[in-house]
Amino acid sequence: MSDDYARGRRDGLRLALATLAAEEAKWAALLRESRSWRTNQIREVRHKALQVAQTRVQTILNRLTPKGDPAIDEEVAAALDRLGL
Repeated sequence: MSDDYARGRRDGLRLALATLAAEEAKWAALLRESRSWRTNQIREVRHKALQVAQTRVQTILNRLTPKGDPAIDEEVAAALDRLGL
């Protein structure tokens, strides 16, 4: 796998993490806001699903990150700090 391809895959995963973080924040703000218990329950399920998806994408990103390259570690750390993870 070429370095450019690997970096592109990691960038795609970072974009997915950012999208999931934004969606999770949106649903977190809506939790328990409705008078309907069914709506509240659906919102809680969506929120939890987004949290699980974030964790899975983070795990994949960690597996794709080369272990010996300190530049990659700084790159990942900066991206995760921007996401608040």
